[in-house]
Amino acid sequence: MWPELAREIADTVLFPVADSVDADGEIPSSHFDALAADGFYGLAALGEEGPSAAELVEVVETLCGGCLATAFTWMQHHGVVGALASTTNTALTEQYWDGLVSGELQGGVAYAGAIPRPPLLWARRVDHGYVLDGIAPFVTGWGIVDVLLVSARDEFDNSIVHSVVKATDAPGLSVEELPLIAARGSNTVRIAFDGFAIPDAQVTAVVDDQQFQNTQLPGLWFNGAMAMGVARRAMAELADLGVDTEPFQSQAELVREQLDSAVAGNADMSAARAAASELAVRVAAAFVTATGSRSLVGSNTAERLMREATFTLVAATRPGIKTALVERLRD
Repeated sequence: MWPELAREIADTVLFPVADSVDADGEIPSSHFDALAADGFYGLAALGEEGPSAAELVEVVETLCGGCLATAFTWMQHHGVVGALASTTNTALTEQYWDGLVSGELQGGVAYAGAIPRPPLLWARRVDHGYVLDGIAPFVTGWGIVDVLLVSARDEFDNSIVHSVVKATDAPGLSVEELPLIAARGSNTVRIAFDGFAIPDAQVTAVVDDQQFQNTQLPGLWFNGAMAMGVARRAMAELADLGVDTEPFQSQAELVREQLDSAVAGNADMSAARAAASELAVRVAAAFVTATGSRSLVGSNTAERLMREATFTLVAATRPGIKTALVERLRD
């Protein structure tokens, strides 16, 4: 069910205007409306009634192949829903749950400030809450999403503080737009926090470092679908040009197996993510080559997919993934 619905949206709503979305740097609201109408904003709330793991990655791959800017923005939403589904802060859940699950409200995430060592975003405990100082370096959906799940590292005990804040201008917060090479309509920004107050009422959880690290592996697997989605769209376009894509298809199946094995703890996730992005770059390069000189002119599908494949080399990665990628590309 879910993969078929995603394919219908990707092929009839997203992909036909993906080149213009990329050129204009603006995602039509109709894209998000279509996803909401078919229930895609509530996937993280469905539990066992939702898509299986295999169906979920097929959905994400399909949507990323339809319009990366739209899918990249939509993907962030599930972090907020997941946080509210597991929090003991019932008042916060009640405040946002129905709107987020229906898609009436959209969510984004700001994890990246808490991940590096030392972190870029610190939380300091004060009476009745926390104060945040530092940088969230890569936050997608500003001006599109309504709320953000912000993660910061406590400066005293190294725990991770997760909180939900409104995605609007506020005292102690400044925003810098990032001119991305791809997915430009995603409105990705850098947010600086300077004494930004978080009351306890907005905190979803405080977890130790090991608990935080345990949540990273599924996210790395989930984000690997971006590269696979770009690769599969490039394969489809190559096939339309009469190119035999069977070797690429076989390679894609092997990479998908590697990603799935890694999330189960039976393979290295860094190597699997590196393989996915390398495949995306190679397939996109083949599509550019097969398209010919037309791909050198801006605002066409071949050059867009080449930039999107490049985007997956570093977006939502970790140092281990980058090292594995450099080694693959070098060797």
